[in-house]
Amino acid sequence: MNKDRNFDDIARKFAKNIYGSAKGEIRQTIIWQDMEQILNKLDASSKKLTLLDAGGGLAQVSQRVAQRGHQVVLCDISSEMLELAKEDIKANKIDQQFTFIHSPLQNLTAHYDNPVDLVLFHAVMEWLENPKDVLQAVLEKVKPGGMASVMFYNHHGLVLKNVTCGNIPHILQGMPHRKRFKLQPPKGLYPHDVYQWIESAGFKIEGKSGIRCFSDYIGDQQYMGDYQFEDIVALEQQLCRTEPYLSLGRYIHVWAQKPLA
Repeated sequence: MNKDRNFDDIARKFAKNIYGSAKGEIRQTIIWQDMEQILNKLDASSKKLTLLDAGGGLAQVSQRVAQRGHQVVLCDISSEMLELAKEDIKANKIDQQFTFIHSPLQNLTAHYDNPVDLVLFHAVMEWLENPKDVLQAVLEKVKPGGMASVMFYNHHGLVLKNVTCGNIPHILQGMPHRKRFKLQPPKGLYPHDVYQWIESAGFKIEGKSGIRCFSDYIGDQQYMGDYQFEDIVALEQQLCRTEPYLSLGRYIHVWAQKPLA
């Protein structure tokens, strides 16, 4: 039985809590800085790219790419998430640049089998029963010289978050998933595993960023120094690509290129 998570039951709550929040704003800020580097590497200003947004949900990032004139194939297992994405994409008047596929990623080839210039695989693996296998299948869609942008829920960040919350027994028990937290992934991935999976697929890692390396670990502001939200964003931008902070992010974004030969 496939145990991959489908967000049909909480699509609108997911959209509000994940994307319509300060956490979502920090995530989008860091990711888009990285995307600028990726698009420059692909010479996106001089040619039209085809992008696969694998498990893309609301297509927050790929919509911004489409607004630059590129084509996007959006695939998601959740029909509700796809409908929300379609509404947003139509409102932004870029629906002619999107192809929508309602399917598990494991069946993507049956619907779309063309190579692409860029794959986005953001915050999907932590919800999958077999993340390594699906990642490898997605990476196979990238044409030679193309790139992959992969973001995953970080095991180390999950440990640190539980420490700051005082959940020490929970860590010692192996951090079993608490089903009452519907928007928290059931597991984090070890960064070294994901890097190895990407490299074993023949890709060269070009860069990494930690997503929310600091903001998730700040306690009650009543007992803290004075700061504004803009200060937190500036701190994240300043240090999110520097160790050891990078490896403590709640998520890690890594991008890699497939060699031409």
